[in-house]
This record gives sequence, structure tokens and C-alpha cells, in this order.
Amino acid sequence: MSHLSQAPVTTPEGEPAPSAPTAYSAVEGWFSASDQVLFDWFLTRQDTGDPLPGDLLELGAFMGKSAIFLGGHLRPGEEFTVCDLFGSPVTDESNLAETQSSYPTLTRRGFETNYLAFHPALPTVIQAPTSVVADRVRPKSCRFVHIDASHLYEHVVTDIETSRTVTAPGGVVAFDDYRSEHCPGVAAAVWAAVVRGELHPICVSASKLYATWDDPAPHQEALRAWLEGRADLWHGIDTVAGRPLVRIGDQGAVVPTPPQPLHPAPPAEPAEPAPVPVRRPGARWRRLAKDLLPPVVTRAIVARNKRRRARG
Repeated sequence: MSHLSQAPVTTPEGEPAPSAPTAYSAVEGWFSASDQVLFDWFLTRQDTGDPLPGDLLELGAFMGKSAIFLGGHLRPGEEFTVCDLFGSPVTDESNLAETQSSYPTLTRRGFETNYLAFHPALPTVIQAPTSVVADRVRPKSCRFVHIDASHLYEHVVTDIETSRTVTAPGGVVAFDDYRSEHCPGVAAAVWAAVVRGELHPICVSASKLYATWDDPAPHQEALRAWLEGRADLWHGIDTVAGRPLVRIGDQGAVVPTPPQPLHPAPPAEPAEPAPVPVRRPGARWRRLAKDLLPPVVTRAIVARNKRRRARG
């Protein structure tokens, strides 16, 4: 639990906090339906049977979409830590350039406002480069780690090493953008760790690679059995670096129940009933006459009525 204020922060200029979302779909960010399903499966599996103890960690939060989801799986006595620059200055110029060009609207107050719309308390927030996390999170303490921070190779290498330091035995690490064309540094760093035999992939979706620092076989066995019963996800098995890898695709993935806001939007007031048109006496007969009588007769009747109204 956070040691920080539970109220959203404001900018140094004193700008008001952004309005809180009243639905999960209103939170800005990228979190596909299939990855919501997989996050839910991994985290729920850690809760059932022989529960896996440990905390939660996210490196790179943007506006909090995945953090809000993770926070819904936080158990009593556990800690959820989120690390992000949130627009703060960094010493590495290349990292600063990436942050400013990719995330110009990223702010801590926006993240906190969004998170507090769904949870009563903030996670532990570290506003700093992710390189500091290994010194602030206990070794072998995290059962689930989500990495979606810098796309630069050198920083991803550091994040991978951090995850190895803090992940508990049997824990899962999810890497975002492991194959995206706009961030080859992520792919290079993640697959290098796989080829070296250090990081063991469990499965891949279109956006994320899920792995463990331990034996992936128990995860894969349970995952394949679960996938056999789902028609909304397809899967196949490949061999990478001598180990099996489950590939998962979206066939209309049915997402789990989304996080619910603490203060949902009030129901819309019923619309005012449309006024009932008032028909003048004789209007129906005039329309009928117009449809059935020859035009010459209709014009004569109209002209006669106009003369009568003119005479008063």
C-alpha cells in the first residue's frame, strides 16, 4: 500500500485534477482483450489450488489501464508497486527524447486519478527510471511482473535483470511489445535472454510474451488444458531454442468482467416523451381528397377555400 497521499496530485501550476473515468473502457491505454483474458488466467491461477505468495509489480504505467486491472487481483497483505517517469526529467538524453515523443500527455496525476476511480488506495508509486526498482523492491518477492516501460535496448536489458531479481519462484513476467516494429530493442533484449537459456517463455499473444525464470512446463500444461475449452482463443505449439512455446490468437476473445468504478456514472434520465401531434378537424379528409380527386378539382376546391377565408 502506498505511503503517499491518497488524493490525486496536481500540477505545479495548480491545475485541477482530470475528471475521473466512470467506466474501465474510458481509461486511456493499450490492453487487448486477449491479454486481459491471459492476465486474468495467470493471476487467478495464482489464487487457486496452492496459492502462490508474492507481490505485484508494473514497470511503465501510462494512464493506468493495466495497473487498474492488476490492482483488482491484489490480495490482503500484498504490495503493488508501479514505476514510471510520469513525465519527470531523466538524465539519459535518449530516454528523455523517447518519453517526450511517445507519451506527451503522460502525467502522474492522470494515472492516480484513474487508479483511484477503481480502487480506494494507490499502489506504491515510484516516479523514477525503472533502473531504481531493484533497489526498492525486495528480491524474490513478486509473483507477477508486467514490463511495459522503455523501448530502448539497454533499458530493456536492465528491466529484464530487475525482473529476474524480484520475481518469486514460480512467478510470471509479461513483456509488452516483444515483436512490435516500432521497438526492435525490446525484441532484441527479450529474445536474447531466451536464447541464452535464462528466460523461459510460456506463451505469446499478439502483444505480449509471458515467461518465467523457472520451469515453464507446469504453466504450459495448465494453460493448454484451459485453452482446449475456449473457442474465443486459438493456440498452437512451436519450438523455440529447444523448448515448446504456446502461441495464442484472438478469435473474438471474451474479456473477464472489467474493473468496476467506485463511483459509476448515474443512470441517464429517461427522455421526455415526444409530443403527440394534434390533428386539425378535417385534415384527414383533406389529405384523402388530395390523393383521390383529379388535380383540376383539387385546385378548384383550394381556390374556393382561400376566397372564403379572405371574406372572413
